[in-house]
Amino acid sequence: MALTEAKVLQDGQTKLWKHTFSFAVSMALKCAVDLRVADIINSHGVPISLSQIAAKIDSPSPNIPNLERIMRLLVRKEIFSAHQRPNSEETLYGLTASSRWFLHDSELSLAPFISLQNSEWLMAPWYRLAQFVKESVPGGSTGFSKCYGSEIFDFASKNHEFNKLFNAGMESTATVMVDAILTGYKDGFSSIGSLVDVGGGNGHMISKIVKAHPHIKGINFDLPHVIAAAPKHKGVANVGGNIFEAIPKADAIFMQRVLASFNDEDSIKVLKNCLKAIPKETGKVVIIDPLLDLENEGPFDEMIAALDLSMMMLCKGGQERTKLEWQKILEASGFLLNRVIKIPAVLTIVEAYPA
Repeated sequence: MALTEAKVLQDGQTKLWKHTFSFAVSMALKCAVDLRVADIINSHGVPISLSQIAAKIDSPSPNIPNLERIMRLLVRKEIFSAHQRPNSEETLYGLTASSRWFLHDSELSLAPFISLQNSEWLMAPWYRLAQFVKESVPGGSTGFSKCYGSEIFDFASKNHEFNKLFNAGMESTATVMVDAILTGYKDGFSSIGSLVDVGGGNGHMISKIVKAHPHIKGINFDLPHVIAAAPKHKGVANVGGNIFEAIPKADAIFMQRVLASFNDEDSIKVLKNCLKAIPKETGKVVIIDPLLDLENEGPFDEMIAALDLSMMMLCKGGQERTKLEWQKILEASGFLLNRVIKIPAVLTIVEAYPA
C-alpha cells in the first residue's frame, strides 16, 4: 500500500473515532454544567485547583480522580483552560470564552439549554434515528413519541419537570439571541404598534422587545399550560390559545423557533392564521429561525444541519429550511418574502408581507 494511501486511510479512521466518541464531550459538558464547575471557578476570580473545585461541589465525598479525567477532556476541547501552578506540579483550571457561556448566574447563560439538549428525555429519541430511514409513513410518529407515547408539546403539558426544563432551555437561547435580533431588526420594530410573539413561552423575548421599543403593545401567545406559568411583564399581555385555531390580532406577528417544529402543511396553516390576524396593507410576519444553507460554510452551518435532524426526531414534520423553502411556504400562505437578514447568531430573520 502506498504511503499516501495509508495516510488517507489512517486520517479517515481518526475522524471516525472522533465522531464515534463525540457524545462523550456532550456528556462531559453536561456534567460540568450539573456540577456548576464554571460557577465555582468564576467565584474565585482566578484559576483554581481540582481540590478547590471539588470542595465546592455539592457532595460530601467528591471523586477527584474522576473529576480530573472529565476536566482533562474539556480542557482538550478548550471548554476550560489549564495552567501549571508556579513552582508546582499542580494544575489550575480557568474559564475560557466557551465556559463563560454556561455560568448559571449570568444573564447570557446557555446552561439551561445544555441541560435540556443533553437530558435523558431528549437523548433517548436519537436511538430511533435509523427507523426514520426504514419507515416511510405519511404523518408518522416522531422519535420522541416512540419513546414516551405522546408528542413533545403534549408530553410537556402533562410533565411538570420536563415542562420546566424545556421552558428554561428555550428562555436561555432567547436571552442569548435577543440583542442580535434587536440590533439586526431595529428598523423593523420601530414601525410596529402592536406585536404578537407566537409561541412566546414565558414572555421573555416580547418583554425585551417592548422594553427596547416602549411604543409597542406586546402580546405573549402560547399554549394555555405555558401561559399559566408565565410571569407578568410590563407592557405585555399573556394570552393562551392554539395557533392552529386563531392568533390574536396585531400589526405584526413574531415567531422564533416555531415553524421549525412543523411540516410545510402545518406551517402554512399557522401562517394563514397569521395573515388573518394582521392588517392587509401594513401587517407583516417576522420569522426567527436557523437558515439551512447547503453551500456555504458559515460558523453555524454544521450546527444547523444537526438541528435539522433534531427537529426531525423531536417534532412531527419538524425541519430547518433553506431560503427557497421559506419562500415557497410563505407564498402558499399568502405572503411575499421581503428580506432575509443575517445576524451574528445561529438564527436568521425572515420578513414577509401579505401578498
